[in-house]
Amino acid sequence: MRSASRPASLSGFTIRYSPLTIFTKNKALLKEITIAVQAWEEARRFIKTHKLIRWIIIPGIIYTILFLVGMYFFWSSSNAAVSWVSEKLRIETWLQQEGSNWLSFFLVMTGMMLRLVLVLFYFSLFKYLILIIGSPLFAYLSEKTEAIIYERNHPIRSADIRKDAWRGIKLAIRNAGWQSFYLLALVLLSLIPFVGWITPVIALFMECYYFGFSMLDYSLARNKFTPAQSVAFTGRHKGLAIGNGFLFYLMHILIILAPAYAIIAATITVHKVKMGE
Repeated sequence: MRSASRPASLSGFTIRYSPLTIFTKNKALLKEITIAVQAWEEARRFIKTHKLIRWIIIPGIIYTILFLVGMYFFWSSSNAAVSWVSEKLRIETWLQQEGSNWLSFFLVMTGMMLRLVLVLFYFSLFKYLILIIGSPLFAYLSEKTEAIIYERNHPIRSADIRKDAWRGIKLAIRNAGWQSFYLLALVLLSLIPFVGWITPVIALFMECYYFGFSMLDYSLARNKFTPAQSVAFTGRHKGLAIGNGFLFYLMHILIILAPAYAIIAATITVHKVKMGE
């Protein structure tokens, strides 16, 4: 009789898994997502209490304009790309010859999934552009938030802001490379019927994770985490990154608030996790 938990060997690595381990990991993930979501409400009260609204409005207006213009062109180009592929492969002609409603349904669903993945891919590139351009502001807001939390009165030095901003830019470039690689794989996967229909969900969670990762890293950097330690910490606490990124995307209902809320909420999240460890 096999045990409930057994090792599986793969290329020299031993992996142990059990229902209890899977349940525990999922429970921890959901707990961290809850912490990250709660931090957004705390960020709202924090901004109001400490009169930080001016750090949201002006950058938010710029972000909103760039977002709306960017998404218009991204959506138009994704439609053009799918139409070009369809035309070159003569899909419409083939469908008319086959006369199958099921084939038409599958191809329409595949086209929709492909468009959604492409839009998320374009949005990820736009997001990294914002992370690079806005890194000095994000670094300043994160440090200012932490200074208020710990009631520090020392001035925020421009040298620290530049250092944190440069680290944020390097992390954004690093994450952009990895995420682009994974998203290109998802583009290919989206072409497979049935299986490809879940790719937009996977792509969305990936988007949330990598954006939240960037927001958390500003606080981790000030706590003397090396980039490698930051990667390891976020890997252990994926829920914090996913929760922060998910609320960032949800806040696009009120686009102007999204970026500054994300960095303040991420700083509060790291503070809460540190206090709990």
